[in-house]
Amino acid sequence: MSLPDQPAPDSVHAAAAGTTEATRKPGVLAWALWDWGSAAFNAVVTTFVFSTYLSSSYFIDPAIVEAAGGNAEDPALVAAEASNASLIGVALMIAGILIAVLAPVLGQRSDGSGRRKLWLGINTGVVVLAMAAMVFVEGAPGYLVLGATLLAVGNVFFEFAGVNYNAMLVQVSTRENMGRVSGFGWGMGYVGGIVLLIILLVGFIGLGDEPGPLGITEEGGLSIRLAVLASAVWFAVFAIPVLLRVPEIPARARANRVGFFASYRVLFGTLRKLWHGNRQVLQFLLASAVFRDGLAGVFTFGAIIAAQVFGFTSTQVLYFAVAANVVAGVSTILAGRLDDRFGPKNVIMASLIGLVIAGTAVLFIGTAAVGFWIVGLILCMFVGPIQSASRSFLARITPEGREGEIFGLYATTGRAVSFLAPGLFALFVGLSGDTRLGILGIVIILLAGLLLMLPVKTQQVAID
Repeated sequence: MSLPDQPAPDSVHAAAAGTTEATRKPGVLAWALWDWGSAAFNAVVTTFVFSTYLSSSYFIDPAIVEAAGGNAEDPALVAAEASNASLIGVALMIAGILIAVLAPVLGQRSDGSGRRKLWLGINTGVVVLAMAAMVFVEGAPGYLVLGATLLAVGNVFFEFAGVNYNAMLVQVSTRENMGRVSGFGWGMGYVGGIVLLIILLVGFIGLGDEPGPLGITEEGGLSIRLAVLASAVWFAVFAIPVLLRVPEIPARARANRVGFFASYRVLFGTLRKLWHGNRQVLQFLLASAVFRDGLAGVFTFGAIIAAQVFGFTSTQVLYFAVAANVVAGVSTILAGRLDDRFGPKNVIMASLIGLVIAGTAVLFIGTAAVGFWIVGLILCMFVGPIQSASRSFLARITPEGREGEIFGLYATTGRAVSFLAPGLFALFVGLSGDTRLGILGIVIILLAGLLLMLPVKTQQVAID
C-alpha cells in the first residue's frame, strides 16, 4: 500500500506542522498507524469479539441454559439473552450521553492548548487499560456488569482520542491532499482489522472446535479474554509512532486558552457563526452525527444479532469479521472513484439507502446463517464509502482558512448523538423480547440521517 502523494504544504500548514516536506511522509504513515492499531478496539472489542462474548451464554444463569437443553428458541433462554443485550445497550447509551456532553468542549480545549498529542496519548492509554482489564471479565453472569462497564468506558475514551486524532489530520496533510491522506488512514484501519482478526482467530480462539496452536482453553472465556488482552498490546504498540513522529502545533499557533465552562461559550459562538454564515455545514454536521451513530450501531450490535439470532459461534463471528473488513475496504476504494465522478453527497445518499434496505431485510431472512452472511456483507459494503465520502464532502464545503475549526467540530459532533442507536436498540429489544427487532432501532437512525442529508447543499459559502 503506497502513501498518498505529498504536495508542497501551504504556509498555514507549514507553520502548523513546524516541519519540512521531507518529514511529512513519515508523519502520514505514523498518523495512519494509529488507525491501523485502533482496529483492536473497533473490530475486536465493540464489534466481533468482546461484545459478542458478553452476549453469549457464558453470562446467562447456567440453570436456564441447562433447562433449555440446546433449544435456542426456549422462551426463558431468549428472554435472558434479550435482557443481557438490553443491558449492554443501556451501558453504551450512557457512554453516548457522556460523549455528547463532554467531547465537543474537550476537543475545543485540546485544540486551544495545542496539546493534541498529549491528550491523544492520555485518552488512548485509558482505552488500552480498559481493554487490558477485560481479561478479568470471566464468563459468568456475575461479571456481566463489569464487562458492560469496561465496554462503555472504552467507548467514551476512544471517542475522546478520536477527537484529537482527527484534528491532527491538518498536521500531516494539505487542503489538496487531505482526502487521500484521510482515505489512507481509513484503509489502514480496515487492513489492520483483517490482520489482527486473523492473528486472534489462528493463535488464540482457534479455527474450529479445537483450540489454536497456543492451546488456550475456552473455559471461563479464557481464549476470548486473552485475545482482547493481546489486542490491547497491539493498540498500544501502533499508537506510539503518531506520538513520536507527528509534530505538534507550536505555541504561537494556539488559540487563546479559556476556562472549562467558557469553552462552551466558544463552542456556541462557532455554532452561531455557522448558522448565520454557512448553514449547510451545520446541516451536514447534524446529518452526519445521526447517520454515523447508525453506522456505529451496525458494527456494535451486528455481531450480537449474528450470535443470538443466527447462532454464530465466536469463531464464525471472526470469519465473518475478516470477510466484512475485506468487503468494506474494497468498496471504500471503489467508492472513492465514484466520489470524484458523481460527488460525495450522491455516494452518501446511495449508501444510506442501501443500508436501510439491507437492515430491514434482516427481519425477513429467517434464522439461516447464510442469510445473515449475504445481508451482513451487503451492509458492510456501504459502511466504508459513507465514512470516506463524509470526510471528502466536508473538505469540499469548508471555507478556505477554516479547515482546522470545521474539521475539529466534525470530529467532536461525530458521536454527539451516539446514545440514539444503543437507546433505540435497547428499547426495541426490551419491548419485544427479541434481539432481532433491535435492528429496527438502527434502521430508524439511518433513515433519519438520510432525511436530514436531503436538504444539504454542496457549494462553499464564506463565513462572515
